Amino acid sequence: MKAVQSKKLFQAFSLFLFLFWPPFPSLAHREPPTREEEPQQPFLPIAQVKVLEVIDGNTIEVEYEGQREKVRYIGINTPETSHRKGGEYDGQEAKEANRKLVEGQTVWLEFDVKRRDHDGRLLAYIYLLDGTFVNAWLVEHGYMQVMTMPPNVTYQGLFLKLQRQAREARRGLWGKGPRGE
Repeated sequence: MKAVQSKKLFQAFSLFLFLFWPPFPSLAHREPPTREEEPQQPFLPIAQVKVLEVIDGNTIEVEYEGQREKVRYIGINTPETSHRKGGEYDGQEAKEANRKLVEGQTVWLEFDVKRRDHDGRLLAYIYLLDGTFVNAWLVEHGYMQVMTMPPNVTYQGLFLKLQRQAREARRGLWGKGPRGE
């Protein structure tokens, strides 16, 4: 009985969001995506969570369904910061940019086809409450590189476009050091 009630409540909430929730103002505060960049599925924020800790440039720890969970950002990769993994150039800069954006914030997680990686981390697109698409912002400002891992490819076109623009403008990791020279 409770499962049926929970399902009906979830369906009603989803319908409410679909009908009345205004779309987020932009993707990384840009014009709406072109036809080729549109998501393959309608956007529906699945979970609103509090960011407890920033692990690195593309991983955070959140409170999700009553548990601490690591969340790996979908579609992007950052230089490593861990000395155990041999810390890469610009890894600390990427972590700091991510920290300034999300640490202590309440954010929306949008899931794609596959919800967890081989390490058990949640996989998600991250949005600030003001609508900033964090994954896209980090790529646009040159802190991340695109890393597509099918089947989670909803924003692949957008990320590739933003990476090309960051590289051409020599922003972030594209503007200095080993990869930007």
